[in-house]
Amino acid sequence: MIASQPIAGHLQPLLPIAQELVRRGHEVRWYTGRKYAAAVERTGAVFEPFVHARDYDDAQFETAFPGREALTGLRQIQFDIRHVFLGQIEGQFRDLQILQTFWRADAVLAEQTLTAPLLLAELGGPPCALLGVLPLGIVSADTAPFGLGVLPNASGWGRLRNRALHWAAQNVIFGAASRQLEAQCARIGVRPRKFLPPVAPHLMLQASVPSFEYPAHDQPRQLHFVGPITPPLPPQWSLPAWWSEVTGSEGMGQSRPVVLVTQGTVATDPRELIWPTVQALANENVLVIAAGGGDLKLRGSLPANARATAFVPFSLLLPYVSVYVTNGGYGGVQQALAHAIPVVAAGTTEDKAEVANRVQVAGVGLNLRTRTPTPANLLRAIQTLLPEDSPVRIRTRAIAAEMGRHDAPREAANLVEQLASTGEPVYLA
Repeated sequence: MIASQPIAGHLQPLLPIAQELVRRGHEVRWYTGRKYAAAVERTGAVFEPFVHARDYDDAQFETAFPGREALTGLRQIQFDIRHVFLGQIEGQFRDLQILQTFWRADAVLAEQTLTAPLLLAELGGPPCALLGVLPLGIVSADTAPFGLGVLPNASGWGRLRNRALHWAAQNVIFGAASRQLEAQCARIGVRPRKFLPPVAPHLMLQASVPSFEYPAHDQPRQLHFVGPITPPLPPQWSLPAWWSEVTGSEGMGQSRPVVLVTQGTVATDPRELIWPTVQALANENVLVIAAGGGDLKLRGSLPANARATAFVPFSLLLPYVSVYVTNGGYGGVQQALAHAIPVVAAGTTEDKAEVANRVQVAGVGLNLRTRTPTPANLLRAIQTLLPEDSPVRIRTRAIAAEMGRHDAPREAANLVEQLASTGEPVYLA
């Protein structure tokens, strides 16, 4: 059984894993929202819809969760934890419990924000593996709590700071979430617990490599880094008319570099990042590809060196890209780094401040520490990263080499198979 929230960035990394499990002859069912039924079925898995859990369209996030739009930073994270994720646990638990009565899974693979299968496992359900599709946020003595956007510090003083912040996170900052989860656990019939980033006792997969995440001496033995995951190409997608400009760019017979700017699928107001980037580079000898963020043409005429598209498969575009400008979606950053592309990160919503901090600490890009950078700031950042001999670009090549040693769908399928066949924790060798 695969289980995921109906959110593109949470679901898409599971698609290649599902395809690999089906290819190996396993029967796979996938529990998620109806919007993604067709994508699920293209993998060969059987789609199982939300029934008791609330379904929604991630492209209409603010409509589905009123009040969210007015929040940013930590307050938005607090809202998401309580309403988007914890608010669904009891309905998702009930759905999965019913599914188990007529189709008994040997194991469940869930993305990290759909944690009902962990609770079901405590009541005799199948063992659960979690796939990390967001930055690794498990509690560590070496790092501050996930969601605060605080840089790690593993010194003696830093660990004292971290301990105090972890207490404050559980009891104050996310205190309402802790009380909510304790009540939900009591109703379900499992041990009440305070809110913490989830840890699966049997198996945890992280869609990255250790060099991108914060170093920590106390990571669980069942945590496996499997490398970045590239979603499959969508059906019936055709190349845009300007595609030859991309393939004829840097290193391919033309001198100007390609700069990709995108805002992902949730925080999509183009005025925050896409439009300032387009403006910043209007007079530069680069080709700007602006992906997502609504119809940019409604915001005025695009400069001669910019092209806009609602969507473009990263697997096709990234081999030609020199710099990736993003508000910090985890999956997109991983895919960019797999192609040795340095990152300009400008995001403070959802998990994006945590992603931007990791870009900074790993040395693979620049963290602008705002979701609304000025064109001048963006231009300076991009110009810093463009030279082939820049220290950041050299560092991204090392990360890309580390990522290149992984085959995420194959490794994930191997680990899930081991869990399903033994029912025992899958520890690092």
